[in-house]
Amino acid sequence: MLRVVLTHLFLFLIPFIAYAFWLWINKKAQTSQNWREGPMAWLAFAGVVIVSASLVLLATFERSPEGKTYMPAEIRDGEFIPGHYE
Repeated sequence: MLRVVLTHLFLFLIPFIAYAFWLWINKKAQTSQNWREGPMAWLAFAGVVIVSASLVLLATFERSPEGKTYMPAEIRDGEFIPGHYE
């Protein structure tokens, strides 16, 4: 679960990282005023769009095999049986 949260957090932060890199390349990061007056709402909107697109793509392409039922992981007779499709 933590992996999923960190992945989506990273995806949300991509526009902010790109903006910081752009400020650094253009040497405009001398003051923090660029961050205060910067396009924070647009960067946040772009982050939400990226995360939303990743969720839509994940739901579209990560489907279970058709006609199969997922059997969750279990411990049977002291042996761990991983989750699988039957």
